[in-house]
Amino acid sequence: MSDARSAWSEQRTCERRERDANAVESSFVIDLKLLRTDPDRIRRSQAMRGESVELVDELLAADEARRSTLSTFESLRAEQKSIGKDVAKAQGDEKQQLLERTKALAAEVKAAQAAANEAEARFTELMKTVPNLVFEDVPQGGEDDFTVIETHGTPRDFAAAGFAPKDHLEIGEALGAIDMDRGSKVSGSRFYFLTGIGAQLEFALVNLAMAKALEWGFAPILPPALVKPSAMEGTGFLGQAAQDVYYLPADDLYLVGTSEVALAAYHSDEILDAATLPRHYVGYSPCFRREAGSYGQDTHGIFRVHWFDKVEMFVYCAPEEAVAEHQKLLAFEKAFLEALELPYQVLDVASGDLGLSAARKYDCYAWYPAQGKYREVTSTSNCTEFQARRLNIRMRDGDGVRSVATLNGTLCAIPRVIIALLENHQQADGSVHIPAALQPYLGTAVIS
Repeated sequence: MSDARSAWSEQRTCERRERDANAVESSFVIDLKLLRTDPDRIRRSQAMRGESVELVDELLAADEARRSTLSTFESLRAEQKSIGKDVAKAQGDEKQQLLERTKALAAEVKAAQAAANEAEARFTELMKTVPNLVFEDVPQGGEDDFTVIETHGTPRDFAAAGFAPKDHLEIGEALGAIDMDRGSKVSGSRFYFLTGIGAQLEFALVNLAMAKALEWGFAPILPPALVKPSAMEGTGFLGQAAQDVYYLPADDLYLVGTSEVALAAYHSDEILDAATLPRHYVGYSPCFRREAGSYGQDTHGIFRVHWFDKVEMFVYCAPEEAVAEHQKLLAFEKAFLEALELPYQVLDVASGDLGLSAARKYDCYAWYPAQGKYREVTSTSNCTEFQARRLNIRMRDGDGVRSVATLNGTLCAIPRVIIALLENHQQADGSVHIPAALQPYLGTAVIS
């Protein structure tokens, strides 16, 4: 082989190794450059979440071991290739010595490769346990440390109307809309039937939500409710939320707790043209959750159940556009609640109450008259590049190939919205007023 051809071949090999290394590193949930240059940023995020700060030191050590063992393996492998060429030219004692060295090198290379693979696996496993980096201006604390950033509408004064509000189950059963007893008989506790006007109300809400989403430029998708482990793990639902997930071992498939999972995995292992971004999808699917540890008022009626239907928004965009897209998703959720004439609040969720994938999450809480408080009905999360890295979703623009950002937002979680509608719009005679926006889809202004 000529020197020029040899140099060209070596350059191509180096370029291929660099591309492969970049592809591997882009799949890590946290940017390796950040880990190496600003580990304190990750420590602060871990502390805000109430997670292990020491994990960062473990990651740094594992990264160093990974790089060191890989360097050793590559050096030995390069020597092995070089000696292979020399053996063909050598003679006599020199050839014998080279053959002996070749034999010894084979064992060293094998051991070095095993060490490099082990170090890589150790680092990757540690990386999978790191949650997304929390934005540093997110409220600090746990579940009760959120910040109420907006309040819209005024809770209805039932005393002035001359009657005490009933809860959604009492209203729903009287209207023939909800049947908990038969739900329990057929499927067990916290299952239900929506019957008659209750079923019609679900279809009306879905139709209104999809119509609004189409108006806002979302492309509709009906995603599968069963997904592979790679989709569940890639979206972060086999971490903190694993105990809430239903698994079918005979098929190695998971029932989704939200269509976010399938919508996020939709473009897994793809490179998207930057000119096609942002991409807005809206999915409708059943959702399944164990709701482990739930008790008390939350298990009454259809507030916290094992199955429900939901309309979910999902966005792929360039990372620099994610904050603006998050505000848009929140605005759409607010517009939907206002169309249903529901009083609500917007919460900036505290760092310790964020899911594994979210860097920031806004929740909308609607007023529930029977409970006398606001309860969660929608949420929207900015997952930055976290899910895209795990699912290997990238974009190509003028600067090359890089990870996209993903965001999700609940437009309508059917049971919780039904609760809010029944309780807020109930009348003294037991009927329920239907908001104007919903009337064309239900065909009536009052249900009774």
